[in-house]
Amino acid sequence: MPHKGVSRRSALKLGVAAAALPLVHVRTAAAAGKLSVFFWDHWVPAGNDVIRKQVNAWAEKNKVEVQIDFITSLGSKNVLTINAEAQAKRGHDVITIGNWDVPNQAELMEPMNEVVGRLVKQYGEVNAVGKYLGFSKGRWAAVPSSWGTQNKGPCGRISILRDAAGIDVTKMFPAADEETAEGKAWTYDAMLKAAEACAKVDKHFAIGLGTTPDSVDSIGTMFAAFGAQLVNEKGDITVNSDNVRKVLEYGQKLVKFLPKDATSFDDASNNRALISGQSALIWNPPSAWAVATRDAPKVAEDCWTFPAPMGPAGRFEPHNMNFWGVWNFSPNKSAAKELIEALMQRDLVEERDNAVLGYDLPPFEGLNDFKVWAETGPPKGTVYNYPLRKQHHAQTQIAAMPAPFEIAVQIYNRGTMPTMFSKLQSGQSIDQVIAWAKDELEGFAR
Repeated sequence: MPHKGVSRRSALKLGVAAAALPLVHVRTAAAAGKLSVFFWDHWVPAGNDVIRKQVNAWAEKNKVEVQIDFITSLGSKNVLTINAEAQAKRGHDVITIGNWDVPNQAELMEPMNEVVGRLVKQYGEVNAVGKYLGFSKGRWAAVPSSWGTQNKGPCGRISILRDAAGIDVTKMFPAADEETAEGKAWTYDAMLKAAEACAKVDKHFAIGLGTTPDSVDSIGTMFAAFGAQLVNEKGDITVNSDNVRKVLEYGQKLVKFLPKDATSFDDASNNRALISGQSALIWNPPSAWAVATRDAPKVAEDCWTFPAPMGPAGRFEPHNMNFWGVWNFSPNKSAAKELIEALMQRDLVEERDNAVLGYDLPPFEGLNDFKVWAETGPPKGTVYNYPLRKQHHAQTQIAAMPAPFEIAVQIYNRGTMPTMFSKLQSGQSIDQVIAWAKDELEGFAR
């Protein structure tokens, strides 16, 4: 997940703390080299067990001694570790690096063109967000990975949407490769009507207007669906445009039906709303549903994941992704690259995905046909439409894309887009919101 910047002092402190983390050692009798690897500590613990086994097998086969650390994203410890290693010019050979940290550290990352090129030949193109974040100036700074990569589209309560809004999401997007009339009709206007209907029965759509990633991703995708860019790919400020006004006009209507405390939402708020039975719909990866299978099984049995609505500019799915990269100061770059490429082979990617109940999304288009999404439940097929499929006519999106990285990362981390909707909820006019945003963006561009 994207994170705020950190101070040099904080980074150095965490670098010391990271050294004390528990290590997992994979040793061989006749090691032909050594590697240290830092994996993001998966939300689904079974994922860690499987990837450890996979690395173990690779290490034995290649006679390499591998040290593995699983580092959590809680408290931004993974990002702090990356920053500490970048400053010290020493650390793990292979790192898990997410979203904006890839372009931020690109100058220190070993080019991965050959590895990505071979994977593309095997499995098809990388999705739009992977290219936007991972490829610049003619080079891949890191390899797009399935490890923790996620879409964050709608997850709705089947019965509430059916009874209150007259929508059957299981027919709209069934667990099958078919396009339906109901799916074609799933537009932002349709979502607005459904949000109003559910609000009347006090089952509000728990879409946040805070500044943490879930809110940023959800509202950022709405901007994309209306063709509304705050800053274009050239770096020009385009906030005072017809398309931005159109999405804000939509936002004026939508925010009336969102929770009154939507502005104070953090990334746990929508999860709690779904699991407690208070909400008819959230935008989130399947982690909220997965927790519900344990803590609120009746709620889980009534959930269905499906794509974001279609907007005037198309259908966009909020997407957060992890990459695997190699520092250019790594003493064993060759083995590090070989390990990453081995872990991205289809059979290993699928084995890990089975372990995490389909949570991870492969970034290559040819790896989105695993059986796990059709078979996982309850109800069976509930996450079938979690990966993008041809009948969705969708593409991945990260908020502020396609603005230049230096500006986009500030738009994202400051939560500019959900804050604009929040201001609408508080009663400000569209002109006032645009004026505020223009001032913010001019500060980012200085």
